[in-house]
Amino acid sequence: MKFRKIGVLLGGLSSEREVSLRTGEAVLNALRERGHDAIPIYVDHDVDVALRQEQIDVAFIALHGRWGEDGCIQGLLELQGIPYTGSDVMASALAMHKGKAKELFRLHNLPTPAYYTLTLDDLQDLPGVHGDFGFPCVVKPIREGSSVGVTICGSFEELAPAVEKAFAFDDEVLVERFIAGKEVSVAVLGDRALGAVEIAPREGFYDYQNKYTRGATDYFVPPRLSPERYRGVLAQALRAHVALGCSGATRVDMMVSDSGNEYVLEVNTVPGLTPTSLLPKIADAAGISFGELCEAMLSGAGLTSRRGRGERRVVQRSFVGEDRREPAPPAH
Repeated sequence: MKFRKIGVLLGGLSSEREVSLRTGEAVLNALRERGHDAIPIYVDHDVDVALRQEQIDVAFIALHGRWGEDGCIQGLLELQGIPYTGSDVMASALAMHKGKAKELFRLHNLPTPAYYTLTLDDLQDLPGVHGDFGFPCVVKPIREGSSVGVTICGSFEELAPAVEKAFAFDDEVLVERFIAGKEVSVAVLGDRALGAVEIAPREGFYDYQNKYTRGATDYFVPPRLSPERYRGVLAQALRAHVALGCSGATRVDMMVSDSGNEYVLEVNTVPGLTPTSLLPKIADAAGISFGELCEAMLSGAGLTSRRGRGERRVVQRSFVGEDRREPAPPAH
């Protein structure tokens, strides 16, 4: 690899700080094991000072949530002329804002659950705003990850507390129609979908606790879908990645309804890389080890601001390798 000193940015100031620390530590260990000069940079309000002091050649972004996944740290790195992994400022900001992302999904004819957004002023007449939208519905902060502040509501009595909970994390809230079916997450690297995993929590839904507690959730790689439906899920996920202008590795969260329809929920531009995270599971099933995955993400650093997408694709493929097999449809 051409980079000499790699700074792994971890921690941060968001509600997902603990997850970021776990992701960053895993990345650090993997890069060091593969012979790279990688150092941790713990992100706080003085991160600009730390970046100047350490004089890194490239930043591996292992931050989740606000100020790390929404374009803020990406903008700071660009101002300092430091190449970084993942999507650029605009794509990061669009993907993090669930409302703006869904607007683009609809513009590109990508199916996404019906929704509306709330501000604090709407609390004065919540039943009137909700109207005949119906139940069950999902209430979530519009710019959070890891299912922080998310509630599934089955009635008006549950709606107000759920909205107040979401407002504790953001000043805008998304209310989305609940889709019954299989929750599926697709990994995208560069310009190809690596594969997908089906997520089946043993209790409740895939909330923060079920995401990061070992044994709380069952995972199926590949998902329990027909070959045709599986190919459709991969294609829709890649379209969502492209619609937002994403780069590097992303994870696209989707629902496949009981009637067989596919819905795009959101795109995560800095997927988790913890021991329980989905991207490493999918990559492993595609024949890419955790260390190789980290190096593949690193190989695209600095290309996010270039206009020539073709060049970025060549770099990604030159590392991952043309001989990697495409994800085979499940034999169901």
